[in-house]
Amino acid sequence: MPPAKPTRPHLLDDPYLQPYASVVRRRAELASATAARLAAKQGSLAEFACAHEYYGLHFRDGEWVFRECAPNATSISLVGDFNSWRDDDPSFALRRLPDGKSWEIRLPAAAISHGQRYHLMMRWNGGQGERIPAYARRVVQNPTSHLFEAQVWNPPEKYKWASCRRSPLDCASHPLIYEAHIGMAQEREGVGTYDEFRRNVLPRIAEASYNTVQLMAVMEHPYYASFGYHVGSFFAASSRFGTPEELMALVDDAHALGLAVIMDVVHSHAVRNERDGLSLFDGTPDLYFHGGDRGWHSAWDSRCFNYGKDETLHFLLSNLHYWLDEFHFDGFRFDGVTSMLYHHHGLGVAFTDYSMYFGDQVDENAWIYLNLANRLIREVHPGAITIAEDVSGMPGVAAPVADCGMGFGYRMAMGVPECWFKMVREIRDEDWDIGWLWHELTDHRAEESTVSYVECHDQALVGGKTFLFEMLDAAIYDSMERTSRAPAIDRGVALHKMARLATLAAAGGGYLNFMGNEFGHPEWIDFPREGNGFSYAHARRLWHLRDDDALYFHCLGDFDEAMLRLAARHDLLASRPRLLATDNARKFLAFERAGCIFLFNLHVSEALTDFPVIVPPQGEWHWALDTDATDFGGFGRIQRGGEYPVFIDKCGKEAVRRIRIYLPPRTALVLSDEAK
Repeated sequence: MPPAKPTRPHLLDDPYLQPYASVVRRRAELASATAARLAAKQGSLAEFACAHEYYGLHFRDGEWVFRECAPNATSISLVGDFNSWRDDDPSFALRRLPDGKSWEIRLPAAAISHGQRYHLMMRWNGGQGERIPAYARRVVQNPTSHLFEAQVWNPPEKYKWASCRRSPLDCASHPLIYEAHIGMAQEREGVGTYDEFRRNVLPRIAEASYNTVQLMAVMEHPYYASFGYHVGSFFAASSRFGTPEELMALVDDAHALGLAVIMDVVHSHAVRNERDGLSLFDGTPDLYFHGGDRGWHSAWDSRCFNYGKDETLHFLLSNLHYWLDEFHFDGFRFDGVTSMLYHHHGLGVAFTDYSMYFGDQVDENAWIYLNLANRLIREVHPGAITIAEDVSGMPGVAAPVADCGMGFGYRMAMGVPECWFKMVREIRDEDWDIGWLWHELTDHRAEESTVSYVECHDQALVGGKTFLFEMLDAAIYDSMERTSRAPAIDRGVALHKMARLATLAAAGGGYLNFMGNEFGHPEWIDFPREGNGFSYAHARRLWHLRDDDALYFHCLGDFDEAMLRLAARHDLLASRPRLLATDNARKFLAFERAGCIFLFNLHVSEALTDFPVIVPPQGEWHWALDTDATDFGGFGRIQRGGEYPVFIDKCGKEAVRRIRIYLPPRTALVLSDEAK
């Protein structure tokens, strides 16, 4: 019988939160009141979050309608190749609407056509400037001037979805996430496309047994090397990678392959650009952002949203609705949540006391916005996945809205990669603390689920190294043939597999890997920029390494696939791990989860021979997976398909069930209560 799925406690069951219970409840009540107030305007929160259907350029009932929100403007004109780029053409001038903040123009069907380019000429008292419409759905870069321009997008045939939106039952309740960047997903030097990713990479992801794709850098960003984190046009799918229809086809094919697709959404800040961003959009610094110093993020050189303004809520919530509705995304990973939640943005702050989560440094408007975002997402798509990137550990980020939480389904377990990298960088293998490792792997609040990972894109950015690269350094370039048995290679290959297996098997609800790192991709990530001669050499993925069975890269990729299949077969992440044993002297760790026992020998040189291990009171144990198989680059010292008979032993005054195992150094073994 499978183990019962755990029930999560209420956020306020934590006795350490009792001194702050009034703050927890007050925030939840403020969020509920704000949700009710916004919903009352249109009938529901989802209907309120439809600014994208009102603003921007639309072809409806045989005419073009364009609207923009710009309260401080004194005049606005459309300027494009349809009027020879004249900024004084009265036939393309907008009129102010009675609400005092919106502007509109209606044009006959023949006035503009699909594919034409345009921008706004915005004028205000004391100044003027060219602007990209805030709700532009298509933005392209002029190859001559390199400036960005909006593009009329109304293809004669609308995209026809082949697969229906994923139902709540189809969405990955325990996501195994493949984090990917469209532009760097190809092997050639250059910018990859939606179509290349759909044809070449999606099948790899599905075959490798991931169930969720997380796409980075989808929203248009003026500077490619920003990795998509300095967004200029929030409603435009980046044209660097292709057309909106090609992105739709990518999502469609992913769904057909059984993959959920989530988007890395950046609502924590915006690019500081004025012409091709939102900064000083209508001549004021605070249309969507804070005014003064608070409106600038000094570390990121970007603009900070004012989540207390209805205009900002309207814009950002509509942005989420748009991507769910228009492109059938299945949820979001929210970037920079820590920066949003605190006036200090988490910069240089060590979160050491609960009071830091409930004091004056918290931006409660940001807390309310994130709560509203989760309410909206679930209203539009009940089975959606939402993940918060928060390093602060604020309680309740991944607790349900009904339990006074912020409502995210998961938070990123950002301490796990720090633990693994600290171990291989700073601590001798002989001195590893197995108890500390187990604590870091499982350290999360009881009411919250987490997404665990050894490395995401952060660890591989220029200046850093991937986990395998960190262990092997230059040897990763010339010693990865399977005939090589250099000690450094043996160590790196073994620990790469063990770290991933331990992280997945102990994860608090979800697991993530960045594109290529499953097979130990040897390169750091460095996008073309002045400092590297605008080279694409490190902004691509070397898939041939994964495909060459003469290399250890191939072995690591095969192990990753086998590990994920094991997790899926046992619905591993639907239960909680239970510690069986730690032995710091022997560097041994054992735990049980979902009818599997995970055994790790992290010792540098000593094998565990005929080693007794206490096992759960039910089950007969059989080999299910091990990291030492020759297929996975190991030495083949463990019998594949072996059985592990149970014997009764005394432990003090109690009778216990034990098995005996053989476990070579730097090797992990998985046993299952299912016969192969």
